[in-house]
Amino acid sequence: MWTRENLMDLIHARLRDYRFILVSHREPYIHRRCGSRIECEQPASGLTVALDPILRASGGIWIAHGSGDADRSAVDRYDHVMVPPDDPSYTLRRVWLSKEEEQGHYYGLSNQGLWPLCHVVFTRPSFLPEDWELYREVNERFAEAVLEEAGDAPTFVFIQDYHFALLPAILKQRNPNLVVAQFWHIPWPNPEVFRGFPWKQELLDGLLGNDLLGFHLRSHCQNFMDTVDATLEAKIDRERFEITRFGKATSVRPFPISLDFESHNAMAESSETTVEMGRWRRQLGLGHEILGIGIDRIDYTKGICERFRAIHRFLSAHPQYREQFVFVQVGVPSRSQIAAYKSLEGEIENLATEINRTWGTRRWKPILLLKESFPHSRLVALHRLADFCLVTSLHDGMNLVAKEYVASRTDGDGVLILSEFAGASRELNDAILVNPFDEGDITGALWQAVRMPEEERRRRMQRMRTAVEENNIYRWAGKILSALLKFEFPSTTQADVSTLVAGRAR
Repeated sequence: MWTRENLMDLIHARLRDYRFILVSHREPYIHRRCGSRIECEQPASGLTVALDPILRASGGIWIAHGSGDADRSAVDRYDHVMVPPDDPSYTLRRVWLSKEEEQGHYYGLSNQGLWPLCHVVFTRPSFLPEDWELYREVNERFAEAVLEEAGDAPTFVFIQDYHFALLPAILKQRNPNLVVAQFWHIPWPNPEVFRGFPWKQELLDGLLGNDLLGFHLRSHCQNFMDTVDATLEAKIDRERFEITRFGKATSVRPFPISLDFESHNAMAESSETTVEMGRWRRQLGLGHEILGIGIDRIDYTKGICERFRAIHRFLSAHPQYREQFVFVQVGVPSRSQIAAYKSLEGEIENLATEINRTWGTRRWKPILLLKESFPHSRLVALHRLADFCLVTSLHDGMNLVAKEYVASRTDGDGVLILSEFAGASRELNDAILVNPFDEGDITGALWQAVRMPEEERRRRMQRMRTAVEENNIYRWAGKILSALLKFEFPSTTQADVSTLVAGRAR
């Protein structure tokens, strides 16, 4: 079993002679102004929580967009700041984007183009030529930062997600002495869906600049290989999961992401969580009602409206649960600048209001919608209180909320209702699996959840907890780093490594 110690041993033993650079759009620490003070905070993000320990152990460099209102004040003349603030262990290099660049690259091509294209949830993608130009420019900007930081040293570069599809090829063209890997955190669609992307050849060639390209699931790897086969002239080795184009080979591998089970477990059993559980009971006015929860960003891929309509159907079919049942939906506003998200937010609010008007009484509402972000400790406490958790993603690469709920249940109880279209369903098959497009199926799952005998609940939860414990975040990181370390630097021998690293000075 992979542990933090195993991963640290691997990093210290195998990465110490190399430079390690991680690239993501979102930064792991943000500096904000609070009156006359500047405070540094770690944003609530599964990505940053997962990767922060790797950078701490490797003493590497994390390159990301500087988005905090005090970020510029915190960096030195090289745009560097040491993080975390309480134990400086690695360098954060910030890249500055103009409002126009952020609009075109992040809100435009990335989240109105690639996001809906890859999730295939029937939200039409938007492909504007000007957004593509800005996407290119931002990928170039990040390439410049990576190349500056790498210098002549043998360097591993680990790129995160769909914001940087062109970056791998740019890096390899300008510095073949880099070993480049990328993890694509969202699904990859089938070739027929991807045909609609106007700049498909350039994007695929960008991704094939990677030595190693990772997805959550084997089916996403197969979709990617099928897409390349249908779009480009390339050699596809399906047995070895390898693509060769212009003599350059790219390995394509599944690496299902997870969380720090041990840390999550400790948080769930802490006295802080016990206090927060009492706080939730008072805030929500909970008595002996059955409590269900949903915790999501407000995003059209998450199936929030579908679960609300299923709750309406559940109460219609089983009116005896009126005033006996409460569903708390934590909905964190997201990408509100995008019209589809703003419209969805209004639809969710209206639907909750309508259902509460139909079924609610003077002292009770079936749906409590909380449109705000909560600290991790408060969410763990909510997991502990909930009799069941609803995860009804219409399409999701993984969905860590499902795993977080399981990891929080140190009491061994609780029921997970999970979409079969979330990557987590491949590991958590003791959840009640549902088709999120079928409101009747979700309704039936709710009925099964509230009536499930305790013995069955505990048996299912124990098996899911074992799966999450074994397939933890350290296994994910360790598998990727182990695969990455098998690649040789093209123009550098092992004997040259220490000399190059020691000789590099800023």
